Amino acid sequence: MSRTTVATIHLGALRHNLARIKAMAAPAKVMAVVKADAYGHGLERVARALAQEADAFAVAALGDGLRLRAAGHRQRIVVLSGPDQPGDIAEMQRLGLDAAIHHEEQLRWLAEATPARGLLRVWLKVDSGMHRLGFAPERTADIHARLATMPGIDREIGLLTHFAESEVFDGTETLAQMACFNDATRQLQGPRSLSNSAAVLGWPDARADWVRSGGLLYGLSVVADKTGADFGFRPAMTLSTRLIAINHIKRGERIGYNGTWTCPQDMPIGVAAVGYGDGYPRSAVAGTPVLIGDRQVPLVGRVSMDLITLDLREAPLAKVGDRVVLWGPQLPVEEIAAQAGTISYDLTCGMTRRVLFVEDEH
Repeated sequence: MSRTTVATIHLGALRHNLARIKAMAAPAKVMAVVKADAYGHGLERVARALAQEADAFAVAALGDGLRLRAAGHRQRIVVLSGPDQPGDIAEMQRLGLDAAIHHEEQLRWLAEATPARGLLRVWLKVDSGMHRLGFAPERTADIHARLATMPGIDREIGLLTHFAESEVFDGTETLAQMACFNDATRQLQGPRSLSNSAAVLGWPDARADWVRSGGLLYGLSVVADKTGADFGFRPAMTLSTRLIAINHIKRGERIGYNGTWTCPQDMPIGVAAVGYGDGYPRSAVAGTPVLIGDRQVPLVGRVSMDLITLDLREAPLAKVGDRVVLWGPQLPVEEIAAQAGTISYDLTCGMTRRVLFVEDEH
């Protein structure tokens, strides 16, 4: 029998979120970003749920593109890292994948590749200020011209960049990146893609021809001190488990590894079957909330590999076997992430293989 830790994926929420992104970004098309196993929600599961409405999928690596094609998806699939080695190009041609091109070695591989396997659609990535991947802006026109002369490259060359802090809606960095990208590509033909999820919300002038939305698709916050629900998006994952023990502990007794939390009075301590071995953050501090029924109770003591301990004074009717919700629509994952000193993406991406995934149509 599997452990009681369950990640419920809300397919209706995924569809709602994509529809909202499309409405906000129109007339731009939407690349549904499903990298990192669809932010921990399951690549094939999410792609199947969005197959009718996604204009394209975006993945981090060739292997994910292969998985989507094997599952029967015929949409455009953009590999955001492009080819990692020369042999990837033939496979991308065979699978009909788009490739982001962002460094000189990739250009050399493309020049040496045979066009006999079919044309490859490419996106030229411009480093407008993120300084991670992409060509320097002053090289953009030259690289575009080189790509246009290669026999194995589709004549429509896309142009893309990535923002470093688009979640800061009143900042200047995104404006500077937009200006840099626009200057570098002004004389060039081809579809443009600048916006990630945060830019869809806060930078309407950056939506261009395509937006690439990941976090919002899953109802996750892309802005500090906000939840996805604050912007009208629905959480696509509920993580839950069961209460497996209730112990009555005396005042002054310490709880868990290294006794980091001391009972202030005689009190019930619940034990729930989840821990960092499932992907619940070990860094979650005492006071991090969980839900038992409609009651919110705090975590106490350290998160261990398989178990967490809970202060049940506010849930006097709790009993062994009760469902415990770690995050979901009634308990935003952003709140748990803040208590753990991380971001919501980190938590949903961190689910381990022993978590049972189930689907819900709502």
